[in-house]
Amino acid sequence: MSPAPGKTSGGSGLGRFAAMSGIVFVTYVLCHGLTALLVTPLQHRIVSEVTVFASLAYLPHGVRVMAVWIWGWRAVPALMLGAYASELLFTPEAASSITEPVLFFSILVGALSALLGFEALRIAGLVDYAGRDTPPRWPQIFLVGLVTSVLNSLGQSFVFSGQMAPEHWAPVMAVYALGDVIGLCLVVLGMVLIRRALRAG
Repeated sequence: MSPAPGKTSGGSGLGRFAAMSGIVFVTYVLCHGLTALLVTPLQHRIVSEVTVFASLAYLPHGVRVMAVWIWGWRAVPALMLGAYASELLFTPEAASSITEPVLFFSILVGALSALLGFEALRIAGLVDYAGRDTPPRWPQIFLVGLVTSVLNSLGQSFVFSGQMAPEHWAPVMAVYALGDVIGLCLVVLGMVLIRRALRAG
């Protein structure tokens, strides 16, 4: 198994890091926006009690998993910045609560969950990072998504434990896990369709 993707140095390495960070940041914000503006309003009509804590189709989870698969730990800062910006842009109350510790820890848990899940599975010899000549192994990626979702749901439930009633813990964890996996599936589907469109063009 190979280590985290490509080591670079010097100005070119810094330029690649900036470009990668920009791609991850923009993609995360766009996917969060789609979730907030399309998925959340619909979900609120169905399960309003848990909507404030979790999404039934959280697209940014797919961005986390794919970004870590391609870029490893270097994707984490951009994921955190993307989550921070998304809260400011798409969560009305975030402007007044963005400095709250609970929000910071929620962002940290979300960004690190994919890396921790991936690293645990890589050390176990079950998955590997992306390589230039290695086609995507979707079963491995979905395994990472599932493990990451469990870590994220446990972490987020702990972070928000003081803000939700105990009877909502189980439903929120279930929605977190389901929403993360569905979000990953949709992001992967989008990537496959874009790739095919580019090849056809």
